[in-house]
Amino acid sequence: MKTALAGLKRYQEAERAPAPAPMPAVAEVSGAVLRDYGGKGPPVLFIPSLINPPNVLDMGERSLLRWLATQGRQVLLLDWGWPEGERKTLDVAGHVEEIALPLMESLGGPVDLIGYCLGGTMALAAAQLGPARSVATLAAPWHFNGFPTVSRQTLAMLWSGAQGTVDALGVLPMEVLQSAFWSLDPARTVAKFEEFAALQGDAARIFVMLEDWANDGPPVAGGAAREMFESFFRDDLPGTGRWQVGGTIVDPASLKIPLLNIVSTTDRIVPHATAPTAGERLDLGLGHVGMVVGSKGREQLWGPLAAWLSRAAAKC
Repeated sequence: MKTALAGLKRYQEAERAPAPAPMPAVAEVSGAVLRDYGGKGPPVLFIPSLINPPNVLDMGERSLLRWLATQGRQVLLLDWGWPEGERKTLDVAGHVEEIALPLMESLGGPVDLIGYCLGGTMALAAAQLGPARSVATLAAPWHFNGFPTVSRQTLAMLWSGAQGTVDALGVLPMEVLQSAFWSLDPARTVAKFEEFAALQGDAARIFVMLEDWANDGPPVAGGAAREMFESFFRDDLPGTGRWQVGGTIVDPASLKIPLLNIVSTTDRIVPHATAPTAGERLDLGLGHVGMVVGSKGREQLWGPLAAWLSRAAAKC
């Protein structure tokens, strides 16, 4: 514990580089924007989770977005922004129907979709309803009954206690979500700071960047939080074929376009048992975040993902 507390103090006092300026916005809907990361070629649109900011996909020299823009692709990112006004009432399906789909359509033609975490769940719906050429998910949950029973019970208790706050504010604060993540693996929360106490150089710098990302971000719209906790974690509407977006049941098996699910077999946040079963599957022995920004991410995820996009394009 002494070592863990020393690691925590070191993290709190670590120097931070200034945050880079956001990439230019090329379209906007209800405060959410499409950010253009450059590149020439067929457009690929990344859909991040509603939880935590999207910069995990653009993490310094380990930026999947900037790298893919050098691989013959125009790379775009859906930046959800801050839920304000009427957006507070939107559920997850509403974010797809009223924000993601109009932004996709603003591009003027079919687009390849890549969704990370809950963004992958949403990307599957967007691919079924919008102008998509292919879709890939990264560590995305679909069968929510694949989460351990204890985890689902803990999340249900957390949601029960948070509903008064959500009703009052219209949003679910990030601090509440953090307690949810800690509850999934509380021992790991202590262990990571114990390990950080001994880290040096780039490894320490990357740790600080990732921990800042994990503790940052806007709140989740109240409507989206309710659907996540009740319709997804409690009732597993997606995994049981009952989740509707725009009046349509979302069914990945019904997609007529290439589908790839990249799954972490060591994921503590989104267990591999929750992954979609339709389409192709690539299993990685990397964690939920490590698969994107870890030292082996470029070799095991970035490269295979770019190659799959090329193969998918050849089929269209």
